[in-house]
Amino acid sequence: MSASAKILIVEDEVKLANLMSDFLLSQHFETHQIHRGDEVLPWLKENHPSVILLDVMLPGVSGIELCKAIRQFSTVPIMMVSAKVEEIDRLLGLELGADDYVCKPFSYAEVVARVKSLLRRSELAQPEQNSDMHLDETTYSVHFKGRSVELTSVEFQLFKPLFEKPNRIFNRESLMNNMYDDQRIVSFRTIDSHIKKLRKKLDEVCEQDSVIQSVYGVGYRFVKP
Repeated sequence: MSASAKILIVEDEVKLANLMSDFLLSQHFETHQIHRGDEVLPWLKENHPSVILLDVMLPGVSGIELCKAIRQFSTVPIMMVSAKVEEIDRLLGLELGADDYVCKPFSYAEVVARVKSLLRRSELAQPEQNSDMHLDETTYSVHFKGRSVELTSVEFQLFKPLFEKPNRIFNRESLMNNMYDDQRIVSFRTIDSHIKKLRKKLDEVCEQDSVIQSVYGVGYRFVKP
């Protein structure tokens, strides 16, 4: 992980932005601050940060709208920062392409730890899209280093979006929409049950634990073996 990684802090509370910047600088990161949402996209056209800390409530353009716009042209890791703890706000941010979130008030040590985690995951994703693992849509099977496992059609549709976007957090509702195209009503417990079975199959073929990780209160993500 590069010690000179640049972190873009998008936060309208200047005092808070300065404190975050000072802590990140003490950990040998570079930082840049922007305090208005409508100034972010022009800056990104000329600069390439390693991680964006993006506040939800911003003047000019909201963090939610910015996250959606950034994802149209960039895969830079985005961590949403919000004082709102309601579940809908977290899920909305993640659905639009955020990689993580942190709720105010937070410890600066936690922010740094999450930034480092995003950087590690981003670097791991660079060499190949999905390592040696690939999906076979004709047989609903997963192949990894000479081993393979067959999935049910529901398990395959559940795993496909996770596989195609490793490290991205998906909430249960979005996974459910991928599994069923007839708008049927399925409880979150059903999703969790399918995830449990899918995780067991994948962990056996990969010979390791937790290639599908639970993100408490949000959903699931796939971590490449």
